[in-house]
Amino acid sequence: MKQVLIVTGGSRGIGAATAQLAAKRGYAVCVNYRHNQAAASAVVEAIAQAGGRAIAVAADVAVESDVVRLFETVDEQLGRVTALVNNAGILEQQRRVEDIDAARISRVFAANVTGSFLCAREAIRRMSTQRGGDGGAIVNVSSVAARLGSPGEYVDYAAAKGAIDTLTIGLAKEVAAEGIRVNAVRPGFIYTDIHASGGEPNRVERVKASVPLGRGGQAIEVAQAILWLLSAEAAYTTGSFIDVAGGK
Repeated sequence: MKQVLIVTGGSRGIGAATAQLAAKRGYAVCVNYRHNQAAASAVVEAIAQAGGRAIAVAADVAVESDVVRLFETVDEQLGRVTALVNNAGILEQQRRVEDIDAARISRVFAANVTGSFLCAREAIRRMSTQRGGDGGAIVNVSSVAARLGSPGEYVDYAAAKGAIDTLTIGLAKEVAAEGIRVNAVRPGFIYTDIHASGGEPNRVERVKASVPLGRGGQAIEVAQAILWLLSAEAAYTTGSFIDVAGGK
């Protein structure tokens, strides 16, 4: 069976590493992005140069019509999706809860939570054996922030990732009998651009001493865990989590 993967937020960081590793392992890959077409195109080009197949599709996962269009485009250009990585997410400037307004909470939850629900919904409609699909796998990208809370920095982001953990557990049980596995990875302090969004590009360097392994992680290390959860090697694993956090 042809393996077709959608990676949301696939133009940079963990998403880009996941897309490229998946292509090397035989997946046809959709690299979803919101704004950065150049970065998404670069990922697609790298996959093509390595002999793989990929497309880039612009869509804001927080917008329902965009998500529907994203999946329909994949249907037309790559075929029925068999794997989904809910990686798209945002965080905002480091701030205490007392200084966070409702608009920020809405933005953070829309991108991190609503987007994951909508993409999971569209994937299930195509994967479920009750709907004529052949099954599939979903991996949600959570964060160790869901466990640690990110006090003084991003409690709203941590809370959104806590919701992703609950989605993973509940959805895994809901669709297990339909041939769909749902798992999650919880990255720790990983060298990606997301820290710049929070106003501290060198955050990993500041906090790495608190990590038992004594270093920050690389995007490829998270991608490898994601690909294992998508693979047949994880056929008896659902509703589970892999912390890729150096022991944090």
